[in-house]
Amino acid sequence: MTTNRLTPEQLAAREAFGRDSVHRAYGLGQHGGWGFGMAVRTYRGDYAPVGQFGWDGGSGTTVYADPHHQLVGILLTQTGMSTPDSARAIHDFWTTLYQAIDS
Repeated sequence: MTTNRLTPEQLAAREAFGRDSVHRAYGLGQHGGWGFGMAVRTYRGDYAPVGQFGWDGGSGTTVYADPHHQLVGILLTQTGMSTPDSARAIHDFWTTLYQAIDS
């Protein structure tokens, strides 16, 4: 479930979409691959290591597991993704979480 199942062509299309929509999603969904029902990080582009897996929900929720750091993070805001503030809150949550374990 936590292994990337996308083909190289699908990965290229997903990365292009992520670059083109970063202004709307504030970086969410730019983790690389897709397993059976969840996102799978295939490259390190920000704070999380390769192998992190989970999901960003449309209601302002996020949950990911990070086997490398033996960490699970869950944010349940239920604010919806109708404004950039919701995506920023999720981004800030993960940034703060990883900064705390790096300190």
